[in-house]
Amino acid sequence: MKKIQMVDLKGQYADIKTVVNDSIQEVIENTTFINGPKVHEFQKNLEDYLGVKHVIPCANGTDALQIAMMGLGLKPGDEVITADFTFAATVEVIALLNLTPVLVDVDPETFNIDIEAVKKAITPKTKAIVPVHLFGQCANMEALMAIAKEHNLYVIEDNAQGIGAKYTNSKGEKAMSGTIGHVASTSFFPSKNLGCYGDGGALFTNDDALAHTLRGIVNHGMYERYHHDVVGVNSRLDSIQAAVLDAKLPHLDKYNKARRNAARKYNKAFSNHPKITTPQTVNACEGICDTCDCHVFHQYTLKIENSNRDALVAHLNEKGIPCGVYYPIPLHKQKAYLDSRYKEENFKVTNQLVKEVISLPMHTELDNEQIDFITKTVIDFVDNN
Repeated sequence: MKKIQMVDLKGQYADIKTVVNDSIQEVIENTTFINGPKVHEFQKNLEDYLGVKHVIPCANGTDALQIAMMGLGLKPGDEVITADFTFAATVEVIALLNLTPVLVDVDPETFNIDIEAVKKAITPKTKAIVPVHLFGQCANMEALMAIAKEHNLYVIEDNAQGIGAKYTNSKGEKAMSGTIGHVASTSFFPSKNLGCYGDGGALFTNDDALAHTLRGIVNHGMYERYHHDVVGVNSRLDSIQAAVLDAKLPHLDKYNKARRNAARKYNKAFSNHPKITTPQTVNACEGICDTCDCHVFHQYTLKIENSNRDALVAHLNEKGIPCGVYYPIPLHKQKAYLDSRYKEENFKVTNQLVKEVISLPMHTELDNEQIDFITKTVIDFVDNN
């Protein structure tokens, strides 16, 4: 059996080596390293893939979130509601802009932001909601957009983990993740479903005026060289990273399908185990249905109940099986974001999840032998602990 990786970027590269190398070599030979043709080609191709009017490439996913908030004109003191159970970048940019983060609990099945908690958190100072499409599945965007419309709020989709997923509303209408809110951000960090070979990110919007503002912000506030019309930052996707992404984009659906297939095999192995809860899809279909497009499994995350999750992590590592705990500490308990406004009774789900979740290897190169070994190792440990 080949060595198990949490993310096998080397194996993925081997399959597309020639086209990636040729694309990078083209950039090197024409020396258009910043804002070159490859950036514009990738931008256009990603717009077509998503069915969105505007993609604005930038330097990384965290910048994308910050630029989205800048572009919407949010001001110090404005409240922004987001999920407590996620990576810190989401709340980090809120604090950096002197906005007021308002953390709320998540749904125990999908791990995405809890709709009722959002409703309770709204005050006259609330200006935006940031749902995180956690682990590769869309939050309840239909409900969130209805709340936003009722209260005149912006919705900023954090799509760093969800690119390629589709959201189906109550009418059966589908939309790509990141194209439903007023604006969305994504990350092209190497381990993402669509990842480059360094840092990269982008914003998506269907709003022409907002797109114009965002394009200025990412480039020092310039639309014309040395004419600074808005306060901006230096956040550009470099051409070599765009070349890598453009080479990978045609394979994204295949990559996501491979992840779903691996998730099905995991689910089958763990099915009906009394101590293991497998990932739930938003449509609550049995397992992961054959036509599933709502989850792209950036992570495959179990809940381990009535067993020792931390001891399982150590055991898997001893057996050469990498794993991750995403996330071990709720944001409301992080030193940087402590606030007397937060009450523990409002974070019951998150406080439980951080004790139970474990993410197993998930990538496009997983094979049956590896999955069999991983699942058997997990089950054997949980059965005896």
